[in-house]
Amino acid sequence: MKIRTIIMTTVCAALISSCNIDQKKEAELPSVDVDMDVSAEEGQLPTFDVDWADVNVGTTTKTVKVPKVVIVMEEEEIEVPYIDVDMPEDDNADYEKEERNILIEAEVTDNEHTLDIKEILASNNNLYVISELKSTNQTIGDKKMRVSDQLTLNARDLNVKHYIIGERPDRVFNTQHTYVKNMDELKSKIKGDYKVIYSK
Repeated sequence: MKIRTIIMTTVCAALISSCNIDQKKEAELPSVDVDMDVSAEEGQLPTFDVDWADVNVGTTTKTVKVPKVVIVMEEEEIEVPYIDVDMPEDDNADYEKEERNILIEAEVTDNEHTLDIKEILASNNNLYVISELKSTNQTIGDKKMRVSDQLTLNARDLNVKHYIIGERPDRVFNTQHTYVKNMDELKSKIKGDYKVIYSK
């Protein structure tokens, strides 16, 4: 029995050592090339000075992730609105302003959509970011796509609530924000007085 085991081991070793394998091609992952051109004309953003707070609106250059399709995110430098907010009590307050991105996203199917931040309303320590989601005539077939808009806010910590005017796409991703049919329905959800500090 031992002799048979030794013979089998010797045969296997001889077969393995005599095998010659030549690699013909290098392994290569499939490449995906998604190219959607984004262009915009330079414009003039408004500057606001309201009773609620001292607000200045401009632009700043940021390197951000720009959604192309759901599986592809590319970094590009783009001009985004920049809102600087000085609350009336900020001069005597023991805190500093903090810069942060206000980002709104939606995941859509069937057709391409546009998503734009249209207004920001302010009331006490609350900011209401109002965006609009619109479908275009350009089909995307059976794919899904994320659309977004954003701006930079430089202010003390404020409560931010997002509302999107438009029909909510039937995707789980879109349950994180409140969708309304029109501006009248939206205004009924906002309690108390408010000021428009940004408008596009």
